Amino acid sequence: MPAMSSGVAVLEFGAATVDLADGRRILGPVSLAVNAGEHWALLGPNGSGKTTLLSLAGAERHPSSGTVGVLGSRLGHADLRELRARIGTVGHRVADRLPPAATGLEVVLTGVRGLLAPWWGSFSAAETAQARALLESLGCGHLVDQPLARCSQGERQRILLGRSLLGGHPLLLLDEPAVGVDLPGREALVAALDRLAALPDAPTTVHVAHTLEELPASTTHAMLLCEGEILASGTAGEVLAPEPLSAAFGIDFSVERRDDGRYFAWARPRW
Repeated sequence: MPAMSSGVAVLEFGAATVDLADGRRILGPVSLAVNAGEHWALLGPNGSGKTTLLSLAGAERHPSSGTVGVLGSRLGHADLRELRARIGTVGHRVADRLPPAATGLEVVLTGVRGLLAPWWGSFSAAETAQARALLESLGCGHLVDQPLARCSQGERQRILLGRSLLGGHPLLLLDEPAVGVDLPGREALVAALDRLAALPDAPTTVHVAHTLEELPASTTHAMLLCEGEILASGTAGEVLAPEPLSAAFGIDFSVERRDDGRYFAWARPRW
């Protein structure tokens, strides 16, 4: 499926909220538009609502109030199964649902039809060749026959990235893909995301991250959440700056953007 035209809204949040059964509000109101071709970073303290917002973007839950549009469909007025099939997700929660005995090649092939097990479908020779090529392009050619359970965390995330690419998803949600990944694995993942963003049919991405260092240079926009509300959103240069980051995390940040476009931050506690 081809990527959506640049400038078209891929995600639209209109005063969206999420409330728990006891009435506590854990997100919102959130109003935001993510357009095709953009690559967003989503950061904030633990418990700020990042996972909840991503679950709305992934059509995994409905808002308690307000509206959420995903890929041109409004939640509550769309077939969620069809909508979810158009959304790629990379993160440990997806990896945990895949069979650990499946090989790297088999996992990537499940992306063709959004399967969770390779034996639920059959794949053509062309699809298999494309899956092999994707693994090679992500630096995972040696993992074609490696069971997922024997791959490192960083290798699993890159295999999942290949799975999403084979599915041709116009929207890719990156759910803390660098968690538990060592430094070489993180850098390999960042490089893979930059290569992905350079493709002419690259998907729009929303990347939940814990640190600036795990963000690729191709990040175009950023949003900071704090206590369920948007504290700042806009271009990456505006948001990934000392003042908004310090306000979001309650710690004094210094930020450097290197010549290659990568961000680095360090902080001094206020206590």
